[in-house]
Amino acid sequence: MSSADDQNFGVQVDVRVRQADLGQDGWASTIGMARWLEDARIRLRLRRFEHLIGTGGFGPYQILLVGQRVNRLAQAGPTGTRVQVHTGVRRVGRSSFTFEQAIVVGGKKVGSGDATVVLADNTGPLQLPDELIADLAEMQLAETGSSAAARPRPERLQRAHYLHWAPLRSRIGDVDSNQHVNFIALATWYDEAVAAFTLHSIGTSGAGSVPDLPPWSYQIQYLGEVTYPGDYEIGLTVRSVDTESVHYELGVFRDSTCLGVADAVGPLGELTAEALKTARAAD
Repeated sequence: MSSADDQNFGVQVDVRVRQADLGQDGWASTIGMARWLEDARIRLRLRRFEHLIGTGGFGPYQILLVGQRVNRLAQAGPTGTRVQVHTGVRRVGRSSFTFEQAIVVGGKKVGSGDATVVLADNTGPLQLPDELIADLAEMQLAETGSSAAARPRPERLQRAHYLHWAPLRSRIGDVDSNQHVNFIALATWYDEAVAAFTLHSIGTSGAGSVPDLPPWSYQIQYLGEVTYPGDYEIGLTVRSVDTESVHYELGVFRDSTCLGVADAVGPLGELTAEALKTARAAD
């Protein structure tokens, strides 16, 4: 891990493209890039805060991700390619803070993202300790004008808003140290729902013809606990369509309770006007 890059964009962490990061097209997928962003955040050193924890001055607590964005801006790969992930801090509040990140390969920005984090115990969010705030201040970025994601519209929390459904069952391998389904696993659920929709809409004519139309952009908000064991459903509706892309709205439900929402943008590809109409949200 090195110091800030030439653009003074936070702390740099190097990762290598792995086979599991690649999509059907042979290049890093959006979910693969989300894993790189997570890897870089985990490897950050917060020395004052770590010392506070080590001396028993704070805790017990959980680190919870309440929202994230990830954008695939260009192709990255193949396997073994060296990737630089730059991480800075965009905002620090009383009980949460937001990382801003960029993915660079060979001097070219190929991806970006952000993540909003809270520290919590069984009573709810905790006030950030001064030691953590001081660590985060060292990674503070210049004001970018970006704002926190707005709360989901009330209809996004209702099953009636979604016109296409994909059932999913949580797996023990999805569970992290917080005893919840990991947020990366949840992101793959949204990928599954989009894939199920495109598969249903286009169909297949045999082996090797699975539609390759995964989203290149996600904005995700986590609203409740997704646990194991459990049977869930991902609702999908098409919000809008333009000449090259489809804008999806998605939600993860257990029975009638919405536990998270996502906005995604993916390629139009071979999706037909009729198929999109049947999944289109009312204006």
